[in-house]
Amino acid sequence: MTIAVCSGSFDPITLGHLDIITRAAVLFDEVIVAVAHNSAKTTLFDLAARLEFAQDAVRELPTVRVEVVDGLIAQFCRVHGADALVRGVRSAGDVDSELAMAAMNHQVSGVDTVFLPARGEHGFLASSLVKDVARHGGDISTFVTPMVAHALVNRFNITR
Repeated sequence: MTIAVCSGSFDPITLGHLDIITRAAVLFDEVIVAVAHNSAKTTLFDLAARLEFAQDAVRELPTVRVEVVDGLIAQFCRVHGADALVRGVRSAGDVDSELAMAAMNHQVSGVDTVFLPARGEHGFLASSLVKDVARHGGDISTFVTPMVAHALVNRFNITR
């Protein structure tokens, strides 16, 4: 049985994230969506909300589960018997930063990183951009799940 980990802060999870997770679920027997708790990072949504958003997003994927990772992702992979980390990349800049993390994670845990390129319709999609569009009252319904869209509208007190 092969296990992959898709990790991130998922603040919030987007349809781009979901596309990578769904594609990973085809390649691996089990996928763990590891929602990062990073006390050094300021997030819009607390950990409980981000977990709920991720669980809602993957509810139709029977081989995918959601867990919290608090600490090194390499250690998380070791504890969960992961065969690979899966990372989505949108641009050359993503590849540059991800390569260093992949090398470090392999050195620490022996786990390899598999890169999946973002599909064209998600190539620009980032949680920070989605939050910015929502903050200014823009329509984000094609970027996130309905649960996340509702939460963003409520968070920014947007009236339609």
